[in-house]
Amino acid sequence: MSAAGGPFGGKAVITGAGKSQVGRRLGRTGLDLTIEAVTRAIADAGLSVDDIDGIASYPGPGVPDKGFSGADTHQVRNALGLRSRWYLSAMETAGQIGPAIEACMAVTLGLANHVVVFRSVWESTAQATAGGRASVLFGGGELPPHLEYVAPFGALSAVNWLAMPAQRYMHDFGLTREQLGAIALNARHNATLNPDAIYRTPLTMQDYLSARMISEPLCLYDCDVPCDGATAVVISRREAAAGLPRHPLTVESVGTGMFERATWDQRADLTTMAAHDAAATLWERTSLSPADVDVAQLYDGFSFLTVMWLEALGFCEHGRVGEFIEGGERIALTGSLPLNTSGGQLSGGRLHGMGFLHEACVQLWGEGGDRQVPGSPEIAVVGVGGGPVGGAMLLSTR
Repeated sequence: MSAAGGPFGGKAVITGAGKSQVGRRLGRTGLDLTIEAVTRAIADAGLSVDDIDGIASYPGPGVPDKGFSGADTHQVRNALGLRSRWYLSAMETAGQIGPAIEACMAVTLGLANHVVVFRSVWESTAQATAGGRASVLFGGGELPPHLEYVAPFGALSAVNWLAMPAQRYMHDFGLTREQLGAIALNARHNATLNPDAIYRTPLTMQDYLSARMISEPLCLYDCDVPCDGATAVVISRREAAAGLPRHPLTVESVGTGMFERATWDQRADLTTMAAHDAAATLWERTSLSPADVDVAQLYDGFSFLTVMWLEALGFCEHGRVGEFIEGGERIALTGSLPLNTSGGQLSGGRLHGMGFLHEACVQLWGEGGDRQVPGSPEIAVVGVGGGPVGGAMLLSTR
């Protein structure tokens, strides 16, 4: 149990959030979308560009996948003319939310007053320019280590790697496809209420069960949708946030643990993932508990990752997540644990991690519109990544 105020002593707060246009094959550059999200977040916080003295992002330059990164920190710094007292771009971190966690450390230590943290993608446009194909290219060079053992069998996608532990979990604990389908159906229902979502046509269980299988047991609707878009938040030192228009959201705790190898398939217990390590450290650092959470924004690059986060964060016992999500009532907007209120990545669009943090802020500020969780939620948990790496954050209005 940590001291009151969590790991940051209440000093790290979120003061603004912004999102760019989100869509399929927008034809805009990644930098253009990034600047739109960043400047909206800064304005939302009641700040000017000159007030921003820190910047952080995931994954940074040098990624091989075209469209996976819309812009890096230095491109944004140059475009806006930022004078940064602290900056970071990182790939090896606690999931895509890692730079936000590190920004909390920076403002707590006084290295910066206001840090803008962003994530941007333009995968949909990148795939269009590649003729509709996935844009991962290795240029004939040496394969990354994790692919050396699976690529010879044609397992080149994360859906292949994740299908194996999903099969194991189903075998050991009886999770059914109908239960797993509740994740996709909940996401689609919420997306119908979100004007920025990619897929807004209602989805039925029959639609889900009859959809094309991608990598058994994961079908088309278990996979997120590539898109173009960017999200950003402003993380401020509490003292520097005095007088700003927003009620600051306190970062109560973060989950950064990794207890085993960063791998899809080499954990001691194949029915757990990195989400379990991150979640364990999240709760170690706060006096809050899963029972306090009003809304959850949990990574759904694939529906099974959301299942792992629900269990890892302690919302149900290990092996019993199927019972928890069956029928979808508990995870609905009016349920005991509203989940992925924007439609997540399965229907809202693959904004890759930071989109969940943005939506948590929207809900805690009561600005969700038709998808707003009733009853003025006060505590939100965000879980990002969760396969080989993961990170989590606990926010409150208190």
